[in-house]
Amino acid sequence: MKKTIIASLLLSILGGATNIAIAATTENGAMTSAVMASAVVQAQQIEPNAQFSQWLPQVMARFNNLPEVQAQAAQAEQAKLSIAAADKAVYNPELGLGYQNATEDTYSIDISQTIDWGNKRGVATRIAQLESEILFSSITLERNQMLAERLQALTNQSQARKALEFQQQQFNLAKGQLDIARQRTEVGDLSSVELQLMQLDVASNAADYALAEQESIAADGTVLALFGEHDLPFADFVNSLTQQASNLEVSPQLPALKSAYQQVLVAKVTAEQAKADTSADPSISLSAEREGNENKVGLGLSIPLQIRNNYSEAIAVANQGIIIAEQTYLAQERALLQQQAQFSLSFPRLAARYQDWSELVLTSGAQAAKSLSQQWQSGDINTSDYLQSQRQMSGSYLAGLSLESALYKSWLSWMGDSGQLEDYLNRQLPSQGAVASAPVQNK
Repeated sequence: MKKTIIASLLLSILGGATNIAIAATTENGAMTSAVMASAVVQAQQIEPNAQFSQWLPQVMARFNNLPEVQAQAAQAEQAKLSIAAADKAVYNPELGLGYQNATEDTYSIDISQTIDWGNKRGVATRIAQLESEILFSSITLERNQMLAERLQALTNQSQARKALEFQQQQFNLAKGQLDIARQRTEVGDLSSVELQLMQLDVASNAADYALAEQESIAADGTVLALFGEHDLPFADFVNSLTQQASNLEVSPQLPALKSAYQQVLVAKVTAEQAKADTSADPSISLSAEREGNENKVGLGLSIPLQIRNNYSEAIAVANQGIIIAEQTYLAQERALLQQQAQFSLSFPRLAARYQDWSELVLTSGAQAAKSLSQQWQSGDINTSDYLQSQRQMSGSYLAGLSLESALYKSWLSWMGDSGQLEDYLNRQLPSQGAVASAPVQNK
């Protein structure tokens, strides 16, 4: 029973709030958890959009100004230009001039035009359009994955800071309890062995504090590498995710599949292009000639003869490309649908455990830390049991951090890989103009 109460107290620190109020230490050095539980309740009552509005516009504005994102915008513009270039005529007319110096000088002029009999222009335009759509889909998917990676870095940074703050509190609390232990030893209320145990506990907390500092520094470095700065606004939004878990809806038309399906269409049009490129395009010509005092007019037609090479092998290669593209699409579809099934199976279960955890926080353990410290000071529990309870408390809190991190990782990985993240975040913005107008701090 004591273990359950202590664990629930620690979990109350995590909750959903970014800045959970920590009450001043009581006379016996314990933290009052009633304020923390109240902060958790308030955090869970915040509307999801309100949580996002506090930080998302600034983060999205910073993301959109990254050089790699700007390069994607240039690629999209390049794709539009490629469509216009492909929609031009394949053959230009040819102009010929001639002169012969003989008994009677001969002057000639002719103009010829090759006809796009195989519709090379139409096929090239269609391929350019499909390739542009593939590029747009690829950019959309890449943007989602980049955004997921950066939001994951921000959540990791937030989690690392929580762990650092907690380990600092544990270290300060252990030092305060050590001072009390020394006073109790002086009056004979505590043995020297128990005092040494308290000293070892302080040393252990100091080591945990140092490790948490290293992890926080590493998380800051990751954010710095991805955004160009490490101090960006961010607020936990895990509660808004758990609220959606019961009504989990996955788009049947995943953006990640759109690019793969368009590859199939490109393969089919490429087969048409092979036929068009190898087609026998005729040329017509019109000529005018003056030989002495005699004027001549000529009309010509030339047709390539595909006798030595009818290009059937090239067409067969292109047709084989259709089969390859179709099978590649089916493989990608199967992998993504499996990932979707795994997400649909795991995320609601993680969310349910998180809800159980939160409900346990709100219904018990408000005075556990204070009571535990009072019992130790009064001698109702010995030092070993007290320190074991403290370790249980620490383990429970870190387990809660791990659960919250798992929720973020599961959701961000799926939303990024499926290409749905950016659209979801845009719906959480106060207005579509918020991203453009949000201030961007360059450090």
